[in-house]
Amino acid sequence: MSAREGTPERDLEIVVITGLSGSGKTLAIRAFEDMGHFCVDNLPVALIPVFADLCAGRSDVTRVALVVDIREGTFLKEFPAIFDDLRRTRGRRVRLLFFEAEDDALIRRFSETRRPHPLAAGGPLEEGIRRERLALAPLRDRADLIIDSSRFNVHELRRYIQDHFAPHPGSQSIGIAIVSFGYKHGVPPESDVLFDTRFLPNPFFVDGLRGRSGLDPEVRAYLEALPVYHEFHRRIVDLLVFLIPEYIREGKSYLTVAIGCTGGRHRSVVMAAAVEAALRGNGYEVKASHRDLEKE
Repeated sequence: MSAREGTPERDLEIVVITGLSGSGKTLAIRAFEDMGHFCVDNLPVALIPVFADLCAGRSDVTRVALVVDIREGTFLKEFPAIFDDLRRTRGRRVRLLFFEAEDDALIRRFSETRRPHPLAAGGPLEEGIRRERLALAPLRDRADLIIDSSRFNVHELRRYIQDHFAPHPGSQSIGIAIVSFGYKHGVPPESDVLFDTRFLPNPFFVDGLRGRSGLDPEVRAYLEALPVYHEFHRRIVDLLVFLIPEYIREGKSYLTVAIGCTGGRHRSVVMAAAVEAALRGNGYEVKASHRDLEKE
């Protein structure tokens, strides 16, 4: 029995934010604060269990977000064991978000802000980034969701966080995101399940459709006229309806379904929107986004 004996059991949501310096952790913690989470930046690792107990004992605190990163120094080695114990505690829903970015993006951001990298020590920035990736590898391995912020500007990253993590009273225990993308721009690194629509006829090569997108009814009508499109859509939805309860049973917190085509403007967009609608029809809360819709 805990020290809060006699207090009614309730779920305390704890989101731990970690990742590479310059990858967007500060913006993320501010976004969670705007969504009503009680937020603490750079809480010493050893104090996390104490902090969680204090929050669990307060009726006015139900959602907490913490930032843990390389500033912890050698104490960061204690984090995996502390986090695993925290996750096993009854009445707490604990999730770990890991933010990262490509080296080029990190170098550009440090150059723009003129801030020193915490592990560069006056040496090459690339070496500091390499050392940090190595030091944070055990945390990355435990992450529920890995977010690559390379392709986001600050406004897009804030919107992504708000779209995917804003609390919904009474919602399911798993966050479901559908992401359309273009293979020529790279596969979303956060993908859990991946579908490829490139076998479908490409509206890009149809007169009058090239300059449009999958959000336009003309493009949607073109694809919906194809029996193979409907068959593939049915099979995707059937598979996801089977998988989602299994992921929930396994304790997965987030599920990202990526649907790709060549450029991310036509086929994947139509399919992502259709899958979103079908899952909503099956009673799931789901959010679709189109990563490469505005790209050439």
